[in-house]
Amino acid sequence: MMESPLCKRLREARLAANFSQKKLGIAAGMDQFSASARMNHYEMGRHTPDYSTLKRIANVLNLPVAYFYADNDELAIIINLFDKLKKEEKDVVIEKLTHMV
Repeated sequence: MMESPLCKRLREARLAANFSQKKLGIAAGMDQFSASARMNHYEMGRHTPDYSTLKRIANVLNLPVAYFYADNDELAIIINLFDKLKKEEKDVVIEKLTHMV
């Protein structure tokens, strides 16, 4: 069975943001007594957060939800960087990419 990229990306993003599992879970609106266990289950792939939960986690980590589902590291980086651009900058990137492929 193939592991979801969500597990890896969630753990890496949490550690990069210097959050414990409990601290991230609480910041994303989880009950303080179950936050650590829930985040652990998500990172281990035992459970998958629903969209609204992942959206709250992504907001805390300042990442787009799509980042967690990117199949490879390069795509994850591009998704994250693109999300941080202003609208005009995104338009330029899309235009350039359109002409490259």
